[in-house]
Amino acid sequence: MEIRDTFSRRRCYILAAFSFVFTFLFGWYGLKSSEWHPSIIFRCTVNNTSDDIRLSRLDLLSDVRLDRMVYAKPDVLQPPRTDVLTITPWLAPIVWNGFYNRDILNAQYHQAGVRIGLTVFAIKKYVIFIKDYIETAEKFFMVGHKVNYYIFTDRPNDIPNFTLAEGRSLSVLEVPGYKRWQDVTMRRMQMIRDHTRDRFVNEVDYLVCIDVDMVFSEHIGVEILGDVVGVIHPGFFGASRKAYTHERRPESAGYIAVDEGDFYYTGCFFGGAVEDIYKLTNFTHHAMLADKAKNMEALWHDESYLNKYFLSHKPTKVLSPEYAWNNYYGSPAVVKVKRLLHVDKDFKAVRSN
Repeated sequence: MEIRDTFSRRRCYILAAFSFVFTFLFGWYGLKSSEWHPSIIFRCTVNNTSDDIRLSRLDLLSDVRLDRMVYAKPDVLQPPRTDVLTITPWLAPIVWNGFYNRDILNAQYHQAGVRIGLTVFAIKKYVIFIKDYIETAEKFFMVGHKVNYYIFTDRPNDIPNFTLAEGRSLSVLEVPGYKRWQDVTMRRMQMIRDHTRDRFVNEVDYLVCIDVDMVFSEHIGVEILGDVVGVIHPGFFGASRKAYTHERRPESAGYIAVDEGDFYYTGCFFGGAVEDIYKLTNFTHHAMLADKAKNMEALWHDESYLNKYFLSHKPTKVLSPEYAWNNYYGSPAVVKVKRLLHVDKDFKAVRSN
């Protein structure tokens, strides 16, 4: 009986292999209809109480996508953009409009079933921006993908109810409202770090952190995802190193010498794989504490420490200024799309208690 069972199982494996090849070939040639689906194959099992072989249908390949996609062949002699830098010296892509095919990227990330977390801090009077922030994110941010919004706030009762698309959720996380706005922006690194360790690592694959006083105005999708992602500041993308507003005091933990620095990265938008975000926020938080012990603060607070981190931990993907635009800087020709916009505001009013 044992020999016959072994032989029967061997027949099952052969049949399963044949079914897989059959399925793959039909998927490859794009044969699709409502009656035929490439995920249905045969499974063979050996009945322990008899010598009979039983065949059953099983969606064993339900996660395999064999849909045919048609698009223009990439041409190595015709790059999509020649007016801007599209790759860093350490071979990280710089994402500009026209640089990628959205359909191809969506198909790849849908196969992986990625989960994206978006953190935002609505502290004190900045809570007034959260409504437009979430509503525009629902229109333009990671449309069609699984998204968890995490709203950090000291005013949970002021967070309105939102209607979210399928596969998207929203969590309100109550946190202290520090007296100074500088403490709010610097302490957020500690809060993101702690929640990443205790919660986010179990809920999402990537974490994106974007300031609340911004609105989404064009598509922002999976093209922004990477292990460590920084965004070039819109005010410095054509500037020299000398013009960068890095922390220049050598005694500061955020110090960057005038002959160092690749780009000047904005602090309003960064992201990455959830494990890498833990490392980034842990570094910046400890840098802030090191300076605080010396009774110091870096020139641009958490943005300065973020730039220090990116100096030695190069981003694996860099986003162009179209991902954090401020209309104050006009409309340069190279910024063809403004995907995320700073909201015009009275800083004195919103930063006051």
